[in-house]
Amino acid sequence: MSENLDKSNINEAGKSKSNDSEQGLEDAVESSEGALQKKIKSGSASTQGAQRPPSSPPRFVTVEELVETAKGVTNMALAHEIVVNGNFRIKPVELPEDSLEKRVKDIVHKAFWDCLSVQLSEDPPAYDHAIKLLGEIKETLLSFLLPGHTRLRNQIREVLDLDLIQQEAEHGALDISKLAEFIIGMMGTLCAPARDEEVNKLKDIKEIVPLFRAMFSVLGLMKVDMANFAVSSIRPHLMQQSVEYERKKFQELLEKQPNALDFVTQWLEEAAGDLADRTCGRALPAGGGAAGSGDAPVPVPVPVPDAAAVQDRAYLRLLRWDHLRRPFPETVLMDQARFQELQLQLEHLTILGAVLLVTFSVAAPGVSSQADFAEKLKMTVQILLTDMHLPSFHLEDALTAIGEKVCVEVSSRLSLCGFSPLTADQETALKGQIQAVASPDDPVRRIVDARILTFLETCLASGHQKPLPTVPGGLGPVHKELEELAVKFVRLVNYNKMVFSPYYDATLRKILVGP
Repeated sequence: MSENLDKSNINEAGKSKSNDSEQGLEDAVESSEGALQKKIKSGSASTQGAQRPPSSPPRFVTVEELVETAKGVTNMALAHEIVVNGNFRIKPVELPEDSLEKRVKDIVHKAFWDCLSVQLSEDPPAYDHAIKLLGEIKETLLSFLLPGHTRLRNQIREVLDLDLIQQEAEHGALDISKLAEFIIGMMGTLCAPARDEEVNKLKDIKEIVPLFRAMFSVLGLMKVDMANFAVSSIRPHLMQQSVEYERKKFQELLEKQPNALDFVTQWLEEAAGDLADRTCGRALPAGGGAAGSGDAPVPVPVPVPDAAAVQDRAYLRLLRWDHLRRPFPETVLMDQARFQELQLQLEHLTILGAVLLVTFSVAAPGVSSQADFAEKLKMTVQILLTDMHLPSFHLEDALTAIGEKVCVEVSSRLSLCGFSPLTADQETALKGQIQAVASPDDPVRRIVDARILTFLETCLASGHQKPLPTVPGGLGPVHKELEELAVKFVRLVNYNKMVFSPYYDATLRKILVGP
């Protein structure tokens, strides 16, 4: 038994073959899978109070089918997380201090190390437990090696030859300290640079039991490092196959739960309705007759919305989603947290853009066109909007503080450039316009919001192969933040389209053309 009883054991993570690496990865991320299962369950739980659209008749399933389905969803979520999240990292398992599991683990580990200490204190010492630990260490070190590390592999097997060690122990010739010195040296050779300090600290531990305990702790961290190395190694391979993999897993889920596209259907229907309403709103009476001319309006055929445009519109709706009251569409459920984050960034960017647009419309052109001043003012507003995502944040109070700060900055820059500072009336008007941005119905805020959404819609329509479109007028001061948001949004949407486009196409055919 060892100190590192984590689930992050990836004995095959260092192998070069992709299937071996994937197997090692699966072993390493068992704990991560649990977290992903909770995420999926929480997303499903939020839909219980929502009105579900008409669905297919229920089908009885066995417990085995449910378990298999849950496993499939978990594996799909894990693969998706690795591909979509470039910062995906496996972390060591850290049990809560007051948890029963941690208390049991601490008790068992203490009993083991106490037993080892008693054995080594006997006269002559008993090495049964120590040899078992050396065997674990040997296998762990070997698991870190790549196929080409022949010399290191032979060296480890030669020095940590358990049969030879057993014979030395029986004849009283075993030198544990010498073996520990070899192990520490080998750990220093194989560890990541970030672990050098922790490995070097092992050299200062002189007592055998604390040293073995510390070695297993560091080896546990090295296993996690190897797991993350395996993740980075298989990501390109997984990227190529993840689309088919996720689609296959979702199809398996759909076969077991035929109503798994109900919310997707409703989502796409609403997007198609949006485009139809927008088209009708632009339609003119036949012949261009003026209102009130007395001619009866002639019905104008409404063109069927383009399927691709409906999909793009549907994704934009996710940036205005009511996550507390509405269930999220099934095909984007794994990315709900990401869309929520994008939604918060969009709201933050809308407020920021509106405040800057109001401010620069008041300031003299010679001041508002100065790049350094625009950047300084933007940073000032961003700092005061930092906590916008927190429930305790009050936008009205923040905008009041922003108005005060902006007036000081504008007047100071005007004076510096030889212009007259803002008058009292101008300051009052500017503060009032900034305060008005708190309302979603504020004209300036609505303009900025509409331009941002139009820009994002244009980015989706242009495809990921083309450069980003020109930033709309009035959004120049926030063009960097807008383009970063667009890149994240487009990347997420394009990957989702790649996976689920067959389901979207089939659903839209029923919506737009009919069965």
